[in-house]
Amino acid sequence: MPTDPGRPPDVSTYEALVEAHYQRVLRLCRLMLRDPHEAEEVTQEAFLELHRHHGNGVVGDWGSWLTRVAVNRVRDRHRAGWWPRWRWRTRSLDSTPLAARAPLPDQVAIGDQTLRRIRTAFDRLPRRQREVLTLRQIEGLSTLETATLLGISENTVKQHLFRAIEALRRALRHGERDPADPVST
Repeated sequence: MPTDPGRPPDVSTYEALVEAHYQRVLRLCRLMLRDPHEAEEVTQEAFLELHRHHGNGVVGDWGSWLTRVAVNRVRDRHRAGWWPRWRWRTRSLDSTPLAARAPLPDQVAIGDQTLRRIRTAFDRLPRRQREVLTLRQIEGLSTLETATLLGISENTVKQHLFRAIEALRRALRHGERDPADPVST
């Protein structure tokens, strides 16, 4: 039966919820964890929780609920302490595949170099600034939603967002380069 293009997709079934939210939750976890394997595991844990709670009918907004579960699972991984040191030594963010359209040939050199600078600057941000930047700018949550999700005040969200954006701007403006970048040597 064809669906009306003006109607939102049916997310009443578990399968429909997975289809509607899986890629977004996975992207969120990759940005917050900076490790594709850990992100995949956390995403699977979030959807396992969805499977456990789906029949209860208690949750009104499954998208927000999944975001909260994923952020909490990411925080659990950060609290564990040992895994970031081990993972950061074994695989860099530059080797993480990102979904993007191929740039035009005349933009490749500049684009790769700029992307490396942004990634390096993003990696240098404190954890809380990365969380706020990811939730506000990439996931598009409001200041209030971000504050509620992270358990901090709206003013704190604004401060962390301002500092994160300024750090990224400085990195681009001053041309901070990745030492592994062969173009910068």
